[in-house]
Amino acid sequence: MEQTLTHGVKLTDTAKNKIKSLISAEGRDDLRLRVSVQPGGCSGLIYQLFFDEVLEDSDAIAKFDDVEVVVDKMSVPYLEGASIDFEDTIQKQGFTIDNPNAAGSCACGDSFN
Repeated sequence: MEQTLTHGVKLTDTAKNKIKSLISAEGRDDLRLRVSVQPGGCSGLIYQLFFDEVLEDSDAIAKFDDVEVVVDKMSVPYLEGASIDFEDTIQKQGFTIDNPNAAGSCACGDSFN
């Protein structure tokens, strides 16, 4: 019997509802949110968030009602306990990540170390 890996990334209700509406707008039911950490940015690591229909055997999955969040095996330790939110204000619109593992981040907030 295969064991599914899980991760500790959390979604706020606002983020979950935004993801649901974006997937619905795509007209597909095979998409999930993939969150990963990649080398780059001015602080060393950057977040990648995108919709993906591919699921690898080594991916960690967490479900939030009918929204799946997938994290690749290498990114799990960097994202453990992180919370994804969605802001929709005059100053900013988009997904934000509050990550307790980030020692520091750049001024733009797009990368961390």
